Amino acid sequence: MQQTARTGPSPLLKRLSLRKWDFWTFIILIGYIFFFAFVIYPLFSLFFSSLYNEDGKFSFSNYADFFRLKYFRSALLNSFMVSGLATVFAILIGVPMAYVTTRYNIACKGLINILIIMSLLSPPFIGAYSWILMLGNNGFITRFLNDIGIPFGSVYGWQGIVFVFTLQFYPHIYLYVSGALKTIDTSLEEAAESLGRSSFRRLWSITLPLIFPTLSAGALMVFMASFADFGTPMLLGQGFKVLPILAYEQFISEMGGNPAMASTLSVVLILCSTTILFLQRYFVSRKNYAMSGMRTPKVVKLRKTPRILITIGALLVVCVSMIPQATVIVTSFIKTKGPVFHRGFSLDSYREILYRVPRAIINTYSFSLIAIVIMIVFGMLLAYVLVRRSSKLTATLDGLIMIPYVMPGTVLGISLIIAFNKPPLVLTGTWIILVVAYVVRKLPYTIRSSTAILQGLDRGVEEASISLGVPPMKTFFKTTGRLMIPGVLSGAILSWVTTINELSSTIVLYYGATATISVTIYSEVFTSNYGTGAALASILSISTLISLLIANKLTGKKDLQV
Repeated sequence: MQQTARTGPSPLLKRLSLRKWDFWTFIILIGYIFFFAFVIYPLFSLFFSSLYNEDGKFSFSNYADFFRLKYFRSALLNSFMVSGLATVFAILIGVPMAYVTTRYNIACKGLINILIIMSLLSPPFIGAYSWILMLGNNGFITRFLNDIGIPFGSVYGWQGIVFVFTLQFYPHIYLYVSGALKTIDTSLEEAAESLGRSSFRRLWSITLPLIFPTLSAGALMVFMASFADFGTPMLLGQGFKVLPILAYEQFISEMGGNPAMASTLSVVLILCSTTILFLQRYFVSRKNYAMSGMRTPKVVKLRKTPRILITIGALLVVCVSMIPQATVIVTSFIKTKGPVFHRGFSLDSYREILYRVPRAIINTYSFSLIAIVIMIVFGMLLAYVLVRRSSKLTATLDGLIMIPYVMPGTVLGISLIIAFNKPPLVLTGTWIILVVAYVVRKLPYTIRSSTAILQGLDRGVEEASISLGVPPMKTFFKTTGRLMIPGVLSGAILSWVTTINELSSTIVLYYGATATISVTIYSEVFTSNYGTGAALASILSISTLISLLIANKLTGKKDLQV
């Protein structure tokens, strides 16, 4: 008699079946389904797509072409070069800025802090666009320098990309290092001083090694953000290719794209990002220091002249980094016709965008609002199971949540199109795929901020509620959730700012009816409609400022962390 083979339940279902089936087990299952559907499945689809040539046959020819052809190798080297240089210059600016603002009584600390955060949250492509207006081939600073006899080329090329990345991303270093410097144990520095170490040697041999883990985390953020950015190299490159641009051009080409090679480039991007992440963690594990933190540093009171000079220096740095925002706001009110600005001010640019592209403005805020609501609710629930229901199952889920950290926006967009452009689930060409991309990219940050808040909440509050007969799920929504909301909302507002400014994934996923402000700015700049581009960029800048003020209010005017 023939026996019928029986397929047992999957390991995941076996583990879940061993747990009590309650609301939180259901949340764990939903978390797994979400990340498998919109992260793991698209990544596998991307990888398998890279293993087929243009004829649809299984082959490693795409990877062979990548390493054989100088065109592709050069793009990889270019990506590492601009990202590495931007990271070095960001450290050279961010560390001194953090040191003087945390250790000395300089004036305007609150203003400096919020301006630095605002310059970070403004999208890099707006910075690139602003510097084009000032230092481009026909920029007003370029013309002025040439008129007075000072030869100046333009901001285009790899130097301009590094310049914009540095000014855009040094706040990562500033925020990370300033946080570390505020909690460092000064007894170690005092011991070095008592042994006759000079201030510089004490800083180099004691302070910097102590904050190395935090500094390397900030440097990693700068490198990853530069490595994955699409807009700035696209606007300023003029033939200088980096991997995100190459992947985009291979996927979407007027002459017929090559999705297989685009997938290959995307896989290389992910491998490089993951390698950098693991290298950073390896070096941190080798150079990690523990401190009691009992004696935090006191602010040194400077004399009047040094205090004024250091304050002016710090304000000069933040003012230079805020020039792009000021430029787009001012130029949005100047009379313009295409790429030519005329004397006088008017609201013509704003009238034109409200008449010509109102849908892009509506799309930006509606898509981002939907994404943020999902992130807040889903992020709080997932954070709760990660912290309060800790197990091997939730630890694995936590690992899945980390994956979007190493996925550039362009890669995420390409992987989602490859995965969902055919039945059973077709999302390509809909607004839903944009919302999914935003949630996938920003949800990890919401979860991280939520877990940090939860770890600081006493379990006794929940236990007291449950002991009074309130079910655990109801306790979360009536007690724990309410305690988490202020902190979660402040973090969600920062995620909201980065979502409304998102370009890398949107440029791949949108079509005409789902265009957003960032995509429209990109299109306006490429068609030399600088006035309307500036008006749209001003809307994003004002939205960013308002959002930061709200977040600042929610945190009780404490320092914001991004």
